Amino acid sequence: MSGSTGTKEQVLEQKLVDIRRHLHRNPELSNEEVETTAFIRRLLEEQNITILDVPLRTGLVAEIGGQQEGPTVALRADIDALPIQEETGLPYASVHPGKMHACGHDFHTASLLGAAILLKQREQELKGTVRLVFQ
Repeated sequence: MSGSTGTKEQVLEQKLVDIRRHLHRNPELSNEEVETTAFIRRLLEEQNITILDVPLRTGLVAEIGGQQEGPTVALRADIDALPIQEETGLPYASVHPGKMHACGHDFHTASLLGAAILLKQREQELKGTVRLVFQ
């Protein structure tokens, strides 16, 4: 991922761009997202976000908050790609023939990771729990 110069917001923005591009470059079809799941897990663990022990082969569920009374709210993102050959010529185009994030799920996943980072930074203020579902 790119260097970390600039304001806190600029650093986060670049991190999320890099994440989306990594996901776009490495698409996996539905029920095959083993590497995508591992990538998401590593990023959440880096932020000390609790990953729930749910017996899933692909996808995961994480949680932020829960220290103060309040509702549980879920945020969800799809993580799978489509069986499409990418012909965009982008520098971060899919490296897997016949698989592409043409559906925007790379953006959905990066957005949910961004929300997770921001929510974790404000965890002490949260009334209730935010459950993050990567599916």
